[in-house]
Amino acid sequence: MVKVFKFGGASVNSVERVKNVAAILQQYQNQQLLVVISAMGKTTNALEKVAEAFYQQKKEEALQLFEQVKQQHLTTAKYLLVTHYLACEAQLKDFFTEVEWLLHDQPVREYDYYYDQIVCSGELMSTAIVSQYLNEAGIRNEWMDVRDIIRTDDNFRDANIDWDFTQAKVNELIRPALEEGYLVLTQGFIGSTDENESTTLGREGSDYTAAVFSNMLDAESQTIWKDVESVMNADPKEIADAVSIPELNYTEVIEMAYYGAQVIHPKTIKPLQNKSIPLFVKCFLNKDLPGTHIHNNIVKQLPPIIVIKRNQVMVELKSKDFSFIGEHNTEILYGLFEKLFITPTLTQNGAISITYAFDNREEKISQFAAEASQNFDVQVTPGLTLLTIRHYNEASLKKYAEEKQFLVRQQTVHNMRLLYKEQG
Repeated sequence: MVKVFKFGGASVNSVERVKNVAAILQQYQNQQLLVVISAMGKTTNALEKVAEAFYQQKKEEALQLFEQVKQQHLTTAKYLLVTHYLACEAQLKDFFTEVEWLLHDQPVREYDYYYDQIVCSGELMSTAIVSQYLNEAGIRNEWMDVRDIIRTDDNFRDANIDWDFTQAKVNELIRPALEEGYLVLTQGFIGSTDENESTTLGREGSDYTAAVFSNMLDAESQTIWKDVESVMNADPKEIADAVSIPELNYTEVIEMAYYGAQVIHPKTIKPLQNKSIPLFVKCFLNKDLPGTHIHNNIVKQLPPIIVIKRNQVMVELKSKDFSFIGEHNTEILYGLFEKLFITPTLTQNGAISITYAFDNREEKISQFAAEASQNFDVQVTPGLTLLTIRHYNEASLKKYAEEKQFLVRQQTVHNMRLLYKEQG
């Protein structure tokens, strides 16, 4: 049975951490293992700046920014590798050339296209370095360019996978390598169109890539290795006494993500849930910690789960002629959501009004308010916080919700939600 591992950028953001990944993988050498790895550390952010400079036709700035990314990767390779450095350098230079060839051109297509061609290089560079280090450490592996396997449409920055084509490639390329005893190492987050143009798969794309492969390989399990000990009931940066959750089910994880918890993206859960493949969240800093086990069964007695979303904006819409808010009105609004690629974080319906909360993406919210004002009286209130307490009890309500000067309050059997302005 195949296991699928995914290591995020934080797990490979230094020489020591790449060595740590190798130490973890060393223990699984006798198993069929597919490993998906993200770009190193803050590489994606750095490459986004390259893409922005290029698109603004600041060619020299784009080349200079990309030079910094190149040097960081070459330096990491130099400190990690001895016998395999030259092979790694040659592979890296191929990826550098791919990007630089584009940077010497003029932008004539939409930004998202160039974003994908540039940003995808981060995953290719990190996996090349890790693969060569594993070879040097005696861990036999086969590096694969995921763009040869995952076929997508040309919806750049949020591409959709062609499942039939990709499944055929998994059977043709990945299965034989695993059966021959190789650890297969590949990239998350990226794919390719039928015209060999690089694409990216949207938010949390690397977790999703791992889930797609888990599904297509009928994997025994998928493990996401993170720098936290497990899934927690709150962000420990926000809530000092956050606790580990040893066990969750797919539905709970999707609910948590829907309310804004930085856990596993719902897109990742579907391919796993469809085949009842268990998901483990483990800590790469201490592999012996139990982590969190996510599965298809009922889980009881969960602690209150606290999600805090800051920088929210409330948009209140009231019908201009005092007519009821009906299907026609909501159809107009949902058409705007689709057009502007925005999703409400909270919805509250009244008879002649409807209230939404959104993440405050100022340009999009301004456009939404302007267009909605053709049909509604619109009021916009920025600078708000949205608190969700899932599986609340008296103690958690008293601790986190009491004395909040809320503008909207929603309460169901499972969830308490408050939209409020921070004091002070």
